[in-house]
Amino acid sequence: MAAKQNATAGADALETFKPYKPKRGEEYMNENQRAHFREILMGWKRELMEEVDRTMHHMKDEAANFPDPSDRATQESEFSLELRTRDRERKLIRKIDEAISRVDQDDYGFCDTCGTEIGIQRLEARPTATLCVDCKSLAEIRERQIGRG
Repeated sequence: MAAKQNATAGADALETFKPYKPKRGEEYMNENQRAHFREILMGWKRELMEEVDRTMHHMKDEAANFPDPSDRATQESEFSLELRTRDRERKLIRKIDEAISRVDQDDYGFCDTCGTEIGIQRLEARPTATLCVDCKSLAEIRERQIGRG
């Protein structure tokens, strides 16, 4: 049931998403673009927070002391998986908050490493991105090289 609700929430977000269409000669990360990304980030955060609430209610409602050890183990395994997912989402919420802060400080949309524009399409695909495609690619290459070492 929770998976079905999660899929529905994600589908709702996709239906309401409208890509930003910059006007000719429009300055990058102007007021309208920042408002567009603030809306995306706030909506994403709201969805994640709603999912946290659903998980808490689900775990309270479904918590039972099953006499059968197999049933107890299954329930504990399901709860453990849900909690790991929520922990990843908690970390994502922190990244979303950081991105919102960058929007507020007019620092959103620019690469942390080289300072170039990250790009509207990349930010719409990954609103918490802090690196341009080139710098992210280099970082991934370095990460793979260090991982082999």
